[in-house]
Amino acid sequence: MAIGALCVSASAVLLDLAHTTPGTASFYRCVLALPALVALAGADHRREGAPPRRRYALAFAAGVLFAGDMLLWTQAIAEVGAGLSTVLVNVQVVLVPLIAWAVDREPVPARFLGWLPLLLMGVVLTGGVLERRVSVGTDPRWGTVHAVLAAVCYSGFLYLLRRGGHRGQVRQTYAVVIASAAVVSLLAGLAWYGFDVTPGWRVLGWLLAVAVTSQVVGWLLVATASPKLASHVGAILLLLTPVGAVALGAAVLGERPTPLQLAGCVLILISAYFTTARKRPAKSAPGACPARRPGGSRPEEARTSPRPGRGADAGD
Repeated sequence: MAIGALCVSASAVLLDLAHTTPGTASFYRCVLALPALVALAGADHRREGAPPRRRYALAFAAGVLFAGDMLLWTQAIAEVGAGLSTVLVNVQVVLVPLIAWAVDREPVPARFLGWLPLLLMGVVLTGGVLERRVSVGTDPRWGTVHAVLAAVCYSGFLYLLRRGGHRGQVRQTYAVVIASAAVVSLLAGLAWYGFDVTPGWRVLGWLLAVAVTSQVVGWLLVATASPKLASHVGAILLLLTPVGAVALGAAVLGERPTPLQLAGCVLILISAYFTTARKRPAKSAPGACPARRPGGSRPEEARTSPRPGRGADAGD
């Protein structure tokens, strides 16, 4: 999950290098990923069979929300600035566990609630919102609206992506997610967000890099790993995305993160560790009964008890 989040973080830098319209970027980053995803889905189908139709419907809905997130967030960057848009879209760390609690009755641990203020403060600092030099964008009012809507779409996408992978066959449903996101991005790009049929080889090259790092590797890892984690753990680990974006921006674009941004990254990492780390089981005291194995027998029982269908004196 952490590796997937860091791969997704590369999309911010690569999209900045591509420098194209939201509709064009969202469409091509999905379409260019489809050949690899279809091949993976075909292998998955031969091995595990086809998922039920209801899961295809969930995957389609997740793709629609994913397209909304990509389009709205890219639009918000220009209107409200990259820092505030990053902060607003990452309220998913609150929304995803709340959705899981409301729909699936998944409990929200007290430890998560205790560390949540520090997590959000880390996101705020990482986004550079408190810096005087940060640009507020061309239209802060509409930019805030678009960023909030992007956060809602992002949270819904993450919830459906996680729920759709609980019973396996993740690659097949994920291919449907990206295909539906491509269709919605094309329609929305033609209607509102701008779409360039021939953006040029330079732009396509950067968008291909986004497709590989984000769609093929990053989000597929997230789709595979998130069903195996509690909703709050997955949401927290995805906060590594802005941390990775800051590091890549410094390495690739020559950006210099401020001390407050670095402090925000450290705060996110520390909070994520202490929120998601599990306590190790306490060691047994001398003379205590040995721990039972999954089958219910103690270790010495497993060594001495006769197996079904064999004599008591038969050796292992």
